[in-house]
Amino acid sequence: MKPGHTQQLALLPIILFAAVAFCSMPLAVHAQEQKPLAFTFSGPVRGSVTSTGVREFLGIPYAAPPVGNLRWRPPVPHAPWFAPLEATQFANHCPQPPSPFGSASVTEDCLFLNVFTPDSNDFFHPRAVMVWIHGGALVFGESDDYDPTALVQDGVIVVTINYRLGALGFLAHSAFAAEKTDADRDRDSDPNSAGDYGLMDQQLAIRWVRDNIWFFGGDPLNVTIFGESAGGLSVFSQLASPSSEGLFHKAIIESGAYALNTQTLAAAEAAGTAFAAAAGCSAQTAACLRALPVTTILANEDFAGYTPNIDGEFFPVSLNTALATGQFHHVPVIQGSNHDEWRLFTALDFDLTPLGPIANNEAAYEAALATLAGPAAPLVAAQYPLASFPSADIAFATAGTDAVFACPALGADLSMSPFVPLSTYEFSDENAPQDFLPPVSFPYAAAHASELQYLFALPVTVPRLPLNVQQLQLSGAMQQYWTNFAKFGNPNGPGVPVWQEFNVVGNFQSLIPPSPVQETDFATSHHCAFWAALLSAQ
Repeated sequence: MKPGHTQQLALLPIILFAAVAFCSMPLAVHAQEQKPLAFTFSGPVRGSVTSTGVREFLGIPYAAPPVGNLRWRPPVPHAPWFAPLEATQFANHCPQPPSPFGSASVTEDCLFLNVFTPDSNDFFHPRAVMVWIHGGALVFGESDDYDPTALVQDGVIVVTINYRLGALGFLAHSAFAAEKTDADRDRDSDPNSAGDYGLMDQQLAIRWVRDNIWFFGGDPLNVTIFGESAGGLSVFSQLASPSSEGLFHKAIIESGAYALNTQTLAAAEAAGTAFAAAAGCSAQTAACLRALPVTTILANEDFAGYTPNIDGEFFPVSLNTALATGQFHHVPVIQGSNHDEWRLFTALDFDLTPLGPIANNEAAYEAALATLAGPAAPLVAAQYPLASFPSADIAFATAGTDAVFACPALGADLSMSPFVPLSTYEFSDENAPQDFLPPVSFPYAAAHASELQYLFALPVTVPRLPLNVQQLQLSGAMQQYWTNFAKFGNPNGPGVPVWQEFNVVGNFQSLIPPSPVQETDFATSHHCAFWAALLSAQ
């Protein structure tokens, strides 16, 4: 499904029209002013310039508000406007409960994106574009938490997006599927499926980037999508969705391989039926669901997180099947995980709850492992003996990291590598500051999401130490790897250690301060042969 020349030729009318429109604008638009004006096919937008020289165009609507009859339907492009839209403030983010990973919201009018560009445009040499998809279990998070200034200063354009979350973004229900028409089924670029609405939002935002980014000095033929956690799973999803063909040209996946065995539509719709009953829609009608207050929806959704479903249109097959059989867009990929991913979830599920830390005895340890591995808990306890770890929390977190993130990531690497150029990493700074949670009984180390602060400036939600000199050196190398890849399809370049392409040896780039190094023992250190055997036996 590699994009071909047909898609590139289809962009020529857009680019030619854009050139005529831009050249006809007043000269003031081109000036280096504090409120730069940019044209889009929806209408003009007026942004601002930061003290660091980055141009920001914030809160641009890319879709109509998904309210009323548009709730639980595919997104619809936003209606055009004619007066310049003031794009100097972040707009609403999507409904979600309060959490360490996002601010509470009940506003459904939330489908906005933000464009960050260098302080000058060269329309004859457009810049590489990076589209960021935030994480948060497909329940939490917002685009405005990620300041991409350092990436932009390295010469790329960064776009951050909101998309529908939780039940509003991922609820599947047979009543919605029954609304599909023949016309809907014939639309390859905008499938009307039950569930996966948040992924459709992402896809429409990426399509907006393709159609409009030239006006901001970006190259619509050099777009990289990247995301972390649920954002990384979303990147996998866009790779496997037929309707995203030609919209992007490279992909970066951070800690996104945790749910590659995509649930069936039947399973998702069964969960939707249970949700409707709990929310007060015993009649199971679409009209009742669309009339529910947002607060009722939030109160009844699954706070543990959502995953996509195989709807037959947006997703023809499970993600793991798509990767193994090559049924995904063949573009260069960076994929990786963090050395201590599950420590974040161990803190959330134990230390930061009334349960407290896992008791340091075999019974308590196996009981905790049962939440991770079910009846296979004794086998896991034998593979990760409690006596080999400083505490039951760290033993449990080590097993969780390997089972949920590290080994699934390796499996995805082995599946993808025959089809695409692939660069793999493990973020391994054992002293990474914790950005989201308060201190607990064990060190967080290179926990889930801890690499984000090395790529973006993040809001301060808990007291934390700033990056030290060696960590700042690693941060600079990571930012350069990411932007090199966006520009050229290869993370390598002057001033950073060589990053070798993934091969059968399983070579990973260990992102460790002060300077990344190659590692080849990833599979062994994460017990991946054990987890593969355990999975095959189930």
